[in-house]
Amino acid sequence: MNFHSSRRRGEDGIAMVIDFLLSNARLVLGVGGAAVLGIATLAVKRLIERAGRAADDEKVEQKMAESWEELSLVSASPTLIKKGIEGVVMKHVAKAAKQQKADLCQQPQLSSLEVQTKPEPKSKRLQLCVLSLQERLQQYYHTRVALAEHEVQRAQSLALDICMEIQAFLHSRHPDMPLGEMSLGGSLLDDLQVVSADHACLLVPLQLEASLWRLVPGEETLLTHPLHWMVRRVNLEYFPRGRSYWDRYLVGGYLSSEAVVNMFSKAIMETINWPSISSTMDCLVRPVLGGPDLRLEIRPGNEQEGPQISDQPLFISMLPLLREGDVVLTAQPELTSPWVNAWHLSLYPWETQRLAQLDTADDGCRRQTLKILKAACRLNPALRPLEAAPLANLILHLSDSESDWSQISLDVRFQQCIVELIGYLEQGALHSYFKPAVNLLSGLSEDQVDQMGFMLYCAVSEPEILLM
Repeated sequence: MNFHSSRRRGEDGIAMVIDFLLSNARLVLGVGGAAVLGIATLAVKRLIERAGRAADDEKVEQKMAESWEELSLVSASPTLIKKGIEGVVMKHVAKAAKQQKADLCQQPQLSSLEVQTKPEPKSKRLQLCVLSLQERLQQYYHTRVALAEHEVQRAQSLALDICMEIQAFLHSRHPDMPLGEMSLGGSLLDDLQVVSADHACLLVPLQLEASLWRLVPGEETLLTHPLHWMVRRVNLEYFPRGRSYWDRYLVGGYLSSEAVVNMFSKAIMETINWPSISSTMDCLVRPVLGGPDLRLEIRPGNEQEGPQISDQPLFISMLPLLREGDVVLTAQPELTSPWVNAWHLSLYPWETQRLAQLDTADDGCRRQTLKILKAACRLNPALRPLEAAPLANLILHLSDSESDWSQISLDVRFQQCIVELIGYLEQGALHSYFKPAVNLLSGLSEDQVDQMGFMLYCAVSEPEILLM
């Protein structure tokens, strides 16, 4: 955190104390303690500013009391109190505040003429403070979060062109492969993508014979993981192996998602003439090899395409999937490894549909809040490990207890999301709205949790730091 120095006499001393405390906080207190110290120093900073602006001693005492009330945030975390951090933080803060109060008492009062003739240059952060949080959120949404219409249309057009090329190639080379109609999916299609239109998802549905295959829920398998389903080959005594096209990808009596992905990698990524497609589309198209997923990279060509065309690459992920009713299973070995037979149960369609239904019912701002949180996490390195799924489930859980999601409550809900997220990080668990046995924070390391906790603790009293 950077605290901009003021021209008021005596602030150099407190600035040095604050800088020393913050620079050594992680070494002495650990990351969790540094988060608490960050909140405390923000409160002391407000105390200094309010006391410096006060006109008489009575107002100074009143403003100081208001600032000290903000330090109640320090004791809001039972986890940190157990570590014995609160006493250390309060000791340093009290010492710094006492020194600053003494400096303020010795400060001579400037005349009104001197104040008027010495205007202080305002930093970007101080200029943002002129706006209310509600206004700042709306400004952030329209300038940083929401995508331009032409950008979305261009990305969707490129993705559809690739979709048609791949589908035509598969029909000509593998006419017997039973596939459904390929289509676009994901956040780009659902108006949930933020910051830039840089990724799209190409859905490749596999068609299975209902009498030959059975989808087995994760809880009924040996894996006992709610999101790791399996696809069992049934009725082998009546319909022996070979009757279904997909029998060639059986492993141990189950359809292997890893084998299916490997097949598409060889049939599409390593076989299609991508330079020819690049020439047809006037852009560079190439597969991203070496990873567990099926991904293409598209970059603008050398021709002049106009000032509105971004040179940022577009990544398209191919996603083989199975559908049965409202159940969608995807072949994503990076999520189901090391189980080669496991298919991932995608909760994204349920979450997206539920958010849309709630917003439609009360004209709410849940999806807008989600997009702001996604952008804040994507643009903040400390919060970047936090993906969209935990944020969407955070809002779904909060919707059960809060009914007012109108536009005028956007700032309140945004701040509430920050506080709720801190609580989930302290517990180390944020359970899925539709599958409570799934902990959506289980993939985060302890260091990542500490880094996010530090930033979010600071954002409790200064939410604008997430909107820079």
